[in-house]
Amino acid sequence: MRQASGPFCLMQLRLDAGAAARQPLAMQFKSLIATVAVLAATPLAAQTVPVPTPAAQQRSLAAGYVALTTCSAIFNARTNGAERSEASVRANELVGVYPELDPLVRDMVAEVGEFAVSVRWDERMPPRVARPDQVMGCTLHPVGLGAEHWLAAPSLRQNPAPALWPIGDMMPLEPHAPSDDAGARAAGVDPHRDSPWIVPELQSGPVERAFAGGFGANANTTAVVVLSEGAIIAERYAPGFGIDTPQRTWSVAKSIAATIAGVAVQWGEADVTAPAAIPNWQHPNDPRRAIMLDQLLRMASGLTSDTAGNRTDAVYFGGTTVDEQVPGWPLIAPPGSTFRYANNDTLLAVMAISPSFARHPPRDFFASVSMHATVAETDWRGNYILSSQVWATARDLARFGMLYLNDGVWNGTRILPENWLEYVSMPSGPQPAGEFGYGASFWLMNRSEGVPPDTIAAFGNRGQFVVIIPSRDIVIVRRGEDPAGTRFNIAAFTRDVLAALPR
Repeated sequence: MRQASGPFCLMQLRLDAGAAARQPLAMQFKSLIATVAVLAATPLAAQTVPVPTPAAQQRSLAAGYVALTTCSAIFNARTNGAERSEASVRANELVGVYPELDPLVRDMVAEVGEFAVSVRWDERMPPRVARPDQVMGCTLHPVGLGAEHWLAAPSLRQNPAPALWPIGDMMPLEPHAPSDDAGARAAGVDPHRDSPWIVPELQSGPVERAFAGGFGANANTTAVVVLSEGAIIAERYAPGFGIDTPQRTWSVAKSIAATIAGVAVQWGEADVTAPAAIPNWQHPNDPRRAIMLDQLLRMASGLTSDTAGNRTDAVYFGGTTVDEQVPGWPLIAPPGSTFRYANNDTLLAVMAISPSFARHPPRDFFASVSMHATVAETDWRGNYILSSQVWATARDLARFGMLYLNDGVWNGTRILPENWLEYVSMPSGPQPAGEFGYGASFWLMNRSEGVPPDTIAAFGNRGQFVVIIPSRDIVIVRRGEDPAGTRFNIAAFTRDVLAALPR
């Protein structure tokens, strides 16, 4: 056999293998050994093409981060009638990200077009591309699927007619405007004016300190909304943000996902005590078939993941789809025995209830509770990324909290099962160490001094918080773009807000 290199070497291997198959077994083995020896002697450059290095993988992820974040921030705001500049996105969302991506993200430039955002990251490879849609938000394409490809027909969102808070964002001129005449109530109102219920001591006290770094060094507060008995009693925004500006909720979306699961239960299309119907787990001998939806909602699946906290970068910024990445992790503990905070558990819970989305998609839930500016984004195959990728305004998150204060009823219609608040508040699964407990995809502030023990909260990366205090009929929303490693002290902020209000 003569030595060869490059494509001819592979062709010769196929020819030799075909000839060897017609020889006795011993001769086949000798032929195989000879072929391996030839390949071993062939220069490496002739055998292989360059393999992407970890540095290249990080650059691809960083470019995906920039493309998707820029697309979602600019286009979701535009759909809602607001504007975000590229400079604002770079100064807020694209600084202080994960340490290994931060220097790469800072140096990458987003090219914002009419129908796509693209980011170049390797001269040999096509750019990372994110596509906007008015109803579904932005979708990150996998590497190689360029801006010229439509993943689905674009859809247009129809915004609702103006209405008074909380159905809409318009504020009456007086706290007690006539309630029997819709025209009189709407006369002279302005959606961007301050609420007539603002409490000055709260606005100039803890809310002011939240924007001045009083609850965390280097914290970047972008919005605060406080509700009492359904009325906005404090509200403030950072420059470049406003009542119409959606921001990424990060892991606040996990609590939204659990709420959408509650909607499926209310429709009779899900059962939290039943095994999660994940198609990949349906082999009769697969032990993961026993994992219940309830255990996924409580971060108690017993599954492992790539990292503690389970960042799922491949799904969030790499272009991998949920159904490719998430169902494949093995068990490392009996279901229900161990708390392990993981994006995968939420994504699996959403997969389990996804058959109901054909009739009741997440956008219908948002519309039903007047969260008209909220968008749940998907991967490029249409799987919802409800562990993180929801964009919402601060007021929409305040409405989300109100739904729980109203025991799952909105504007006279039951949205969630009775006692769903009690269900998500119950620490019936294994509990995390630290200051906060955990219910069904809601954090429990039952260990926080000075905070009522029935307080539950949705927490998200970069300082996203929705605090719900049923015993005081209060919702506190704090939005931020806090750099990695910065901690906004939400327990102290909650205490100070409560202390500023009369009981």
